[in-house]
Amino acid sequence: MFNIYPSGDSAFLLKFGNEISEDIHLRIRAYLILLSKKRIKGITEVVPSYCDILVHYNPLIINYPKLISKLKKVYLQTGDLKLPEPKTVRIPVVYGGEYGPDINEVSKHTGRDMEEIINLHTNNKYLVYMLGFTPGFCYLGGMNTKLATPRKDKPSEKIAPGSVGIAGSQTGIYPIESPGGWQIIGRTPLHLFDPSSDNPFLIEAGNYIEFYPITENEFNSYL
Repeated sequence: MFNIYPSGDSAFLLKFGNEISEDIHLRIRAYLILLSKKRIKGITEVVPSYCDILVHYNPLIINYPKLISKLKKVYLQTGDLKLPEPKTVRIPVVYGGEYGPDINEVSKHTGRDMEEIINLHTNNKYLVYMLGFTPGFCYLGGMNTKLATPRKDKPSEKIAPGSVGIAGSQTGIYPIESPGGWQIIGRTPLHLFDPSSDNPFLIEAGNYIEFYPITENEFNSYL
């Protein structure tokens, strides 16, 4: 079961645990799938994160005790739910140079050359825990700890769309131009966020990502 923490007068947090783990992620996914099917009147928005779900609701439609009771009943049914097979998205990346201006910083911090960094970064399969920060920014689990590198002391004002970065023990992709403090090691030509599309996000929570290296010429062929 989850723990419940009020957050203002029309929201509360359902906390499923205190650590980033695949088990907690799968429990949250199952709960969200079942919750969407129940369509409980009064819920206005649900926002998942690594270990929590923030539930916003309209207290004029459903009161707090009644909503909590319904949410607990939903949880008791998640054990019978079979999750859909996760989708794997392959992401091409040009590493280093103008596409990955901070790869030398990662090399300096980890003591590994560019070839080792690329091999370590592309040899893993990454679970997409959640989207956030900017539309389509994916927070991934599964990066080899040998690549762990601290964030920049001073964030960059502009990071190009598609930039692949490292911050601490995590890696992620910037879907749109934005400020950011992650160490940029490469860039993908794929568009992770397209607001004009019926399905604006290329990647969703619960997907897996596989990175693979491409050349600059191959990058340009996507444009």
